[in-house]
This record gives sequence, C-alpha cells and structure tokens, in this order.
Amino acid sequence: MGVDGRLRAVVGLAQAMAAACAPRDSVRAAARGARLAMDGSFAAISAWERERGRLRVLVNEGERRDGEEEFPEDESYPVHDFPEITEFLHERWVGGGGPHAWVDSAVGDRPGRRGEALRRRGRGTCVVAPIVLSGRAWGELYVARDEGMADFDEDDAEFATVLAAVIAAGLAQSDRLEEARRLAFTDPLTGLANRRAVDMRLDEALEEHRRGGAGVVVSLVVCDLNGLKKVNDTLGHAMGDRLLERFGSVLSLCGAILPGALVARLGGDEFCLVSVGPSADEVVRVTEEVCLRAAELELGEGVACGVASTGDPIGPVKSSRRLFRLADAAQYKAKAARSAKPVVAGRDTAVVRLADAEPGGPGERRRFRGRA
Repeated sequence: MGVDGRLRAVVGLAQAMAAACAPRDSVRAAARGARLAMDGSFAAISAWERERGRLRVLVNEGERRDGEEEFPEDESYPVHDFPEITEFLHERWVGGGGPHAWVDSAVGDRPGRRGEALRRRGRGTCVVAPIVLSGRAWGELYVARDEGMADFDEDDAEFATVLAAVIAAGLAQSDRLEEARRLAFTDPLTGLANRRAVDMRLDEALEEHRRGGAGVVVSLVVCDLNGLKKVNDTLGHAMGDRLLERFGSVLSLCGAILPGALVARLGGDEFCLVSVGPSADEVVRVTEEVCLRAAELELGEGVACGVASTGDPIGPVKSSRRLFRLADAAQYKAKAARSAKPVVAGRDTAVVRLADAEPGGPGERRRFRGRA
C-alpha cells in the first residue's frame, strides 16, 4: 500500500470510528480499520487495567483462531507476562519523546511471550503500538499476519504508531461518559484504583470471607513510598509525580501475579493491594518483589510495606478497619526499621499487639485509618 493508500486508510479509520454509535462499535471499527490499513489478517485492541494489572482484550477482528471471540467476555493477560507497556513507555517519553510501535516475529529472538503466542496461533509476525490517552498508556493496538505472509518491518511500525494515535483520538470522543464513571473509582495521577474502590472491594471480600470461612483468604498490602518529599523538595513536584507513576506501574506489574488483585493509590505516598483467594505466602512473595523493584527505581528510596492476611494468625477480622489497622501497623514497623522486606502481621506478633492497642497509648507513635 503506497502513501496515498495509507492516507486513505487513516481517513477511513477515523470516519468509521466517528460514525460508531457505541463504544463497542468504535473499538471494532478501529481494529478493522487498522487491520485493513496494515494488510493484516488479524487485529486486536486491548486496554491496560492498571488496578488489575491486566491487558484486557476488547475486540478480536479478522481471521480468529479457536478460543478467540470477537468481543471476549474476559480475555485478559497479566502485564507481568507482557511487560513492555509498563517498562519502557515512561522512560521513552522523558524529554518529550513519544510512544513507538515495535515488531515481533514467530521466529525472532526478541524476549517475551508474543513470539510464543504467534507460533501457537499460526501467525508469523505482529506489530504492537501503544495507545495513549491524556499522556498515559491506555492500551495497545495489535495487528498480525498469518504464516507465509510478508513480515512487518520498521516502516510498518511507524505507520502503526500513526494509526494508534488516530485510534486514541477516536476513543477519547467515544469514551467520555464511561470515563466519568471510571474517574469516580480511579486515582487521576496513576490510573490505579482509588480509596473508594478499595473500600468497596474489601467490604465485598470480607463478606465472602465470612460466608466461606478460612478457605477464602483476604489479604491487604499497604505501601508507603520512601523519599517522595525529598524528591519534591529537591527536584520539583513534576519529578515527584513521575516517581508516583513509576511506582504505580511497578505495583500494577507485580499485582498481576495475583489473580483478581486490586491495586490502588490511597493518596499522597500511600498505595495498597487487595488480594482475594491467593494464600498469604503468595501475597508475601509478591510484596517482596514489589520491595525489590521499588528499590531499583531511579528516584526515591524504596518502599515500606506491611501485609495483613486472614491466612495468618491475626485473629478475627470483622471489618476492613481492622485489616487496615493491622497492615498499617506492619507498614509502620517496616518504615521505622528501614526494612528492605515487608513486615507481616501475625508472623510478627508485636504488630498485632500494636494494631489492637488503644490509639495514642504510651510509647507508641502511629497513625491509623479511622474508617468504621
């Protein structure tokens, strides 16, 4: 397809999205337009759900394989398995740079699972382009060609970057009402869930725990980012915001290891993770990974993490307030000790005593959430 053909394809894609009557029709028009413009056999559009740490497929268009539905009910993949969207975008954009598409091949040596997925589905090559809304990675455009077709090249990657920008503009128009709903439960800086979403999820989870007993493990991880004030004071609040966004991406990436986990920013330098189902040991292992990755960030001074889980000996948990008090007490102890690893309530019995003591007791300086 020559320059004129590609220009017509871009215009056609934009027009098709503008004519769509519903968000579902809009993403289908985007995927179809991109597939035709790229001479692909298959295209998909996925959204990065930061609070779940998942890439959720919104539409599969073109020659679908077994198990690939046009509008899948819940086809999603942990960003831990496909980490490009979280790992390189922030740094690439520093200094005014922009997102750029990349090419993968079934026979290439690029690390990751995309080549494996191509081989499994009988496809030879793919191009992946980040979709960016309001300066933040929203998701990705994926276009593939079957085995035997010509491989994508760098020119195709450049064109896919343009198509992703056109798709982003179309999504911004069609997504306004849905965005208003999401914002009620989303932290605007990091794109993670907010405190309201955490409260709702914990209430639901603890009710499930009460019905199902010890078999339903509910865990809460509270994280306090170290060194944010120093970054704000010495480098400016823009760099502080960057640190918050980078740590939010780390937490989302690690949280994706735990099925169904909710990742949130509570406010300021405080973050949390809610897990329902996985064992306390699994949650602790993931939290250790969070601590390791946070220590490697180019800004800040790591993170202090506290864990409270019904899978540990912490006594009855009748409300989310008690789980928060336990996790807060553990996090407080981790911060005071400058611990490079999480402190776990129940495994450290002093944490349980601290959480259950009367607020303001002698010799203890701490802060807990006052939610009933």
